[in-house]
Amino acid sequence: MATLSIDNVTKRFGSLTVIPELSLTIEHDEFCVLVGPSGCGKSTLLRIIAGLEPITSGRILIDGADMSEAEPPERGVAMVFQSYALYPHMDVSRNIGFGLEIARTPRAEISERVARAAEKLRLSSYIRRKPRELSGGQRQRVAIGRAITRKPKLFLLDEPLSNLDAALRVGMRLEIARLKAELGSTMIYVTHDQVEAMTLADRIVVMNAGRIEQVGTPLELYEHPANLFVAGFIGSPAMNLLKGRVEAVEGSGARIRLELGTVVPVTVSESLEPGDSVTLGIRPEHISFSFGEGPGDHVGVAYMVEMLGSDTFIHFRHGEEGLVIRDGMGRRARAGDRIAMSFPADACHLFNAAGRRISVAAGVPAIDTPAPAHH
Repeated sequence: MATLSIDNVTKRFGSLTVIPELSLTIEHDEFCVLVGPSGCGKSTLLRIIAGLEPITSGRILIDGADMSEAEPPERGVAMVFQSYALYPHMDVSRNIGFGLEIARTPRAEISERVARAAEKLRLSSYIRRKPRELSGGQRQRVAIGRAITRKPKLFLLDEPLSNLDAALRVGMRLEIARLKAELGSTMIYVTHDQVEAMTLADRIVVMNAGRIEQVGTPLELYEHPANLFVAGFIGSPAMNLLKGRVEAVEGSGARIRLELGTVVPVTVSESLEPGDSVTLGIRPEHISFSFGEGPGDHVGVAYMVEMLGSDTFIHFRHGEEGLVIRDGMGRRARAGDRIAMSFPADACHLFNAAGRRISVAAGVPAIDTPAPAHH
């Protein structure tokens, strides 16, 4: 186990800055996931930690020791890459133990470590097979086994599941979670898949254009996104984000008129003025709805319905804006259905014109508002 401190690190390629000044601390025994869209700098940051990419400025500290200029073998880290990078002419046993051979570890110790790693990864019965005789998931486990045998302070995993099909990804997620619990090691995991991030992480670091947008537990990011980027990135399907303007303000409450015609009361944590542009966010599962012209803040016509077994997603289109409702009750919606929906004030998030969240915690009373009209 180890503590990692990234202290004001920057990375430039010529005149291009890919990571502006960035600081982050990852604690002992933490499973930290770096998540963000392609090109956001998460893999570059992982390579910097591993020593595969030099930093432009700043420091990398592992257990308090400055490793900024240290070579990769001196850092006590092991990295699992997106590609398995297995030696095709070697069997599973030699692939797992080859790094130890290079380090001239005694043969008996290599055998012991390889056997232990193979047992943990459920590879013992495949130990004499070549990579071509293994499935994608088994090859990925061999790559992870090669890292385990080195007994690193830090495990670094760079999108290790991206080459697997959907069923194997689910299985390998469970394997990695189980392995983390058994090893008790500090792990840093890079992915663009926010489902992987939500299911595996102790803490998630959301990155965008080389910057950290927010750090927190999966639940913190889901329930309290700091800005529009996090709100739109975390969640599947993403949070509904609806443009509007402030219609009235009274104390800590405000009425927001959305572009789709609905008026929603919210509570806010900073002053607003009538006419201010804002964005209202609400998760698909938090929208209350009923079929037909019943009571609600808004009536829309479904244009697409996705039935996924346990969940149904009902899609609406309002000009350039989309809206999704998540129904876990098994009700049978169809394209063309008229559906009345309500946006509970305590489930709404409000973001100012700069994209920063300005709504306060649920339970603070909002100002009174007249009954909304149907549109």
